[in-house]
Amino acid sequence: MNTKIRETKVDKVFKAFVYFCLTVALAVVLYPLIYIISASISSPTSVNSGQMWLFPIDITFAGYEMIFQNSEIWRGYLNTILYTTLGTFINLAVTIPAAYALSRRDFFGRGFFTGMFVLTMFFSGGLIPTYLVVRDLGMIDTIWAMVLPNAAAVWNIIIARVFFQMTIPKGLEEAAKIDGASNFKLFFKIILPLSAPIIAVMALFYGVGHWNGYFNALIYLSDRNLYPLQMVLREILVLNEMSSNNTEITGEMAQALHSRQQLSAIVKYGVMIVSTLPIIIVYPFLQRYFVKGVMIGSLKG
Repeated sequence: MNTKIRETKVDKVFKAFVYFCLTVALAVVLYPLIYIISASISSPTSVNSGQMWLFPIDITFAGYEMIFQNSEIWRGYLNTILYTTLGTFINLAVTIPAAYALSRRDFFGRGFFTGMFVLTMFFSGGLIPTYLVVRDLGMIDTIWAMVLPNAAAVWNIIIARVFFQMTIPKGLEEAAKIDGASNFKLFFKIILPLSAPIIAVMALFYGVGHWNGYFNALIYLSDRNLYPLQMVLREILVLNEMSSNNTEITGEMAQALHSRQQLSAIVKYGVMIVSTLPIIIVYPFLQRYFVKGVMIGSLKG
């Protein structure tokens, strides 16, 4: 017989408070997304004048037409896809083997190498020495400057190491060795197939970082043909801000500049939607791995 526990007044008040906090948090997170979507398809006048504050007004797709006709945006899109795909592959190729090696108790010098990895989290050469290294390696104005300087993140290596320590049974490794499996065969045939959750989590972490990254491009790239999408978006935002601060131009040029400025306002919102859409599409497919991998990797250090 099922018995339902009666809620006290304190329980009801607490539940109401929890729902209120969740509602406020949802509104804080959801409002900017709805605003950006609405602003990208609203008329420039209503956006710049502040008439549009939530839902679209005088729907127009002129901003998206300009985006799809802009060759620099599409080139930046393709560059970002290349940097994200290649960079994430390199990140996983470095992070997963390193984490697995550090998780093996029979790995000689495991404590020393772990300490050296952790040391780099607190002390680094800084921007100028890093730039000099990248320059001396001949990676300036190449795709390698976008993917190699951040080939691995120590924090992600630690999370993956904890996953291997807590998830992969030691008896499984011992049984594989008894059957004559080498370390390479053990890693590729047994460990990797069992590590789909942590691989998905690492791929999401690194992929989002590459997709949203622009600082490396700002430092290492001067060739506009190599600019990622975020650099193109940054230029759109900066030019729009500069044109909005220019008040000395008058006459027909001022009217043309004003209309262009108004249109660029909805273009920047449209580019935001276009730039974040792939991540929004990919995330639901990795969500179950993401939750499982993060929880397992966070239980024990």
